[in-house]
Amino acid sequence: MSTLATSVATGALLPESTLWTPWAQVLATFVAINTVMYVAVAVAKILPKVHVGDWLNTSYARAETRSIHPRAADGWPMVPVSPRPVPRVPAPDDTTEAAPRGPF
Repeated sequence: MSTLATSVATGALLPESTLWTPWAQVLATFVAINTVMYVAVAVAKILPKVHVGDWLNTSYARAETRSIHPRAADGWPMVPVSPRPVPRVPAPDDTTEAAPRGPF
């Protein structure tokens, strides 16, 4: 029972011959690469986004405008759109009786 208590207190230790086997080395390599990749992803998530297009000296302007107001791109004032006319509602007469409202 004392060997079980000792192994639990110190962790699961493997003999040195087991650690030098090819499968243990492959596992250790996988764990190392996985750890490096996890750290790289964690650091990349902390840093702000990098927009490579901001660093390049390219013009992304179109050859011609695709706006619904093509003159606005040339500095012309936009033509205001007139609103639809509001239908006039006749004023209620004092002489007519109001129509009943509701189900009663």
